[in-house]
Formats: sequence, C-alpha cells, structure tokens
Amino acid sequence: MIRFSRLLQPFEEFFRHQASGGVVLLLATVLALALANSPWAGFYHHFWEVEFTIGVAGFGLTQSLHHWINDGLMAVFFFVVGLEIKRELLAGELASLRKAALPIAAAVGGMVVPALIFLTLDPHQPEARGWGIPMATDIAFALGVVALLGDRVPRSLAIFLTALAIVDDLGAVAVIALFYAGEIALLPLVAAALLLSLLVAGNRLGFKDPAFFGVLGLALWLAVLQSGVHASIAGVLVGATIPVRSRHGSTAFLAQARQMEREYVETETIPGPFAREERLGILLAWERLCHDAMSPLQRMEHLMHDWIVFGVMPLFALANAGIPLSLDELQASISHPVTRGVGLGLLLGKPLGIVLFTWVAVRLKLCELPAGVEWRQVLGIGILGGIGFTMSLFITSLAFDQATLIADAKVGIFAASLIAGIAGYLLLRRSSGPPTA
Repeated sequence: MIRFSRLLQPFEEFFRHQASGGVVLLLATVLALALANSPWAGFYHHFWEVEFTIGVAGFGLTQSLHHWINDGLMAVFFFVVGLEIKRELLAGELASLRKAALPIAAAVGGMVVPALIFLTLDPHQPEARGWGIPMATDIAFALGVVALLGDRVPRSLAIFLTALAIVDDLGAVAVIALFYAGEIALLPLVAAALLLSLLVAGNRLGFKDPAFFGVLGLALWLAVLQSGVHASIAGVLVGATIPVRSRHGSTAFLAQARQMEREYVETETIPGPFAREERLGILLAWERLCHDAMSPLQRMEHLMHDWIVFGVMPLFALANAGIPLSLDELQASISHPVTRGVGLGLLLGKPLGIVLFTWVAVRLKLCELPAGVEWRQVLGIGILGGIGFTMSLFITSLAFDQATLIADAKVGIFAASLIAGIAGYLLLRRSSGPPTA
C-alpha cells in the first residue's frame, strides 16, 4: 500500500495544482466578464489592442498585447502540453497500447461527435470554420470539479480523465496545425524544419543544457510565426525534443551522494550562520548533483507548471473571456447557429462521444474500465469533458475574424461549460459513494 501511494504521489501533486488552478482561472474569467460589462469596458478592450515591440529598431516584432498573449504566452502553454504528452506517451497512462486504448477511444469520440454536431447545425462558411471549437476539454476546470468531490471519486477515474484530456490536447494540436493555419510561407517553414532538426540532433547527442533548447526553441517559434502555421505548434514541437534521460543514473547518483555525505560530515563547522568554504562547496556540488539526477523533461515541467496554471492561463482568460452580456446581445447570440453548435457540441456531443466510443472499445475487448469505475461515472466524466473553455476559446480566436461570431462562440462556450460543470458534479456525486474515513 505504501509503495502504491508513492507511485501515485506525482499525480496527486499534479491533480492538486490543476484543481486550484481552475479556481484562479474562474476568477480571471469572472473579472474579464465584469470589466467587459462595466463603465470601464472601453478601456478593457482598448488595453489589449495596445501595440508594443520586442527587439531593436529594424529587427523588432510589433504586435498588440492580445497577440503577444495568444501567439507568445500560449506557445509556452503548448510547450508544457508537449512535455505532458511526451511524458504520458513514454511512462504514463499512454505508454502501452493496452493502457492507452481507453482514453484514446474516449478522446476520439469526444472530438468527432461534437464536430459533427456543429457541422450539422452550421454547414456554411464562414461559420462552419468553428467546427473545432467544441472538440476541446479544459483539464484545469474539469479536474477542479472532480477535486470538489474529494474521495467520492475513485482515483482511477480521475487518472482516466487526465489521460483523456491529454489525448484531447494532442488532437486539438493536430486540428490547429492541419486546419487553422494561415497562408504558408515556404522559406520560414524550411527554417523551422532545420531548427527542429537541430533540436532533435541535440537531444540525440545528449545535450541537456536548457539554454540550448531555449535559444533554438525561440528561433523555431519565430520561424513558425512567420510561416503561417500557428506559433503554438512550435511550443509542442520544442516540448517533444526535451530529453527524458538525466545526466546521472540512480546508481551513480547514490554513489556520489554517499561520498559527498561522508565529506560533509568530515568538514569542520564554525559558529554563526555561514559554513566553511569546504562545506559550502560540498553543498553546492550536492545541489548540482541533484539537479543532474532529474530528467530535464520532468524538471522543466515541474518548474513551469505553476507559471502556466497560475499565470499564462488566467492571463489568457482575462484577455479573451470579456464579452458584453446585455439582454439583447444574449438573445441574439442564443438564436445564432454558432452558439447552438458550440453549446450543443460541448454539452451533448462530448458526453455522447466519450461514452459511445468507450462502450464500443470495451465491447470489442480492446480495453476495460478502470478498477472501481461504473458506466454512470464514465457518463459523469463525459459531461465534464464538455467544459471546453481555454482550448475552445483559443480555437475560436483562430477560427473567426468577425467579432460577432467570436462573441457568439464564447457565449456557447461559457453556457455549455457552466452547465456541464454543474451537471457533471451532481451526477458524479450521486453515482459515487460517500467519502471514505
């Protein structure tokens, strides 16, 4: 039991961070909506359109603050998504075909059915470009709802939701790359391919210095930005090249650590807060040894995770979630096909696709339900999958140029996400047992 608890500890930490991050994301969304419907609405909208330049005269890149967030900071978000996807594929719930079959089947159903519902309701351009909006699940909000249920929800169910959401992210990245690219510029695309080749070669040659991947990753982001492919794809590509092997294996690490421990004990101490030079040198070497014993991928994911959850995602919501909510505008949005397509795609398409494809995969004996999980709970997870939010808002910004269509899509996202969160919580609460003592 103790060993199993230790194996689950990284997930427990990840789960707690995502859950608390959902609260911060919600507060940022409420603030954005409040500002967009306040006397300061004009200032709110104008602020995000203020332009500034990064670089020097003649070699700078000028964009609005809104674009810097959506094209720059969100590339960092997708970098962490790339790290998570790689970790899950190599050592997580997606590491083997048997383990991956269930979340893959659920995620595919949760992407295909919502898109079909949207296209059924919105078959004409330019509205039809929004078919990718209801395909995404917001893992921060979904896990936040699960966290409210505490021990009522089996841990295996929460792990299933996490794996499903990661496959969902991978699908969203593929959709963005294939269907939401702009006009392709060949020369920057070739430059991006060369830079990616250098990153892969550095990985193969054993480079582990973050500066190497940071400098080339930034150059790759600039090349992708100029190529017509959305810059967020660069983040995923760079994340996929980060090494997974540490400089020191466990045997070498333990041998050096024991040697340093002996040297540390043998050094003399002096009164006061400062260590002697010998002891200080040992402590610094020990710090470096611990640093080199960690996988670069896991270290980067750990260091950047809080910045993403508590910084990038709330800032993205603050810049993108503000829409006017007057009665007339709401009535116009509710009757629009885009709002209905997004709302029904998330609210009905997600649970229908997740449950249906999961049931087919289980019936075909490709996989089996996690231990202690019932079909009513799978339906509850499917409903929580209808919380689209962050990725749905992001795809909205790529799918539409017209402000009215963007507003309609956001109304559908907000309404469906709110209803899905409440309905999923109530269903999981009723279908799960009371908390264990």
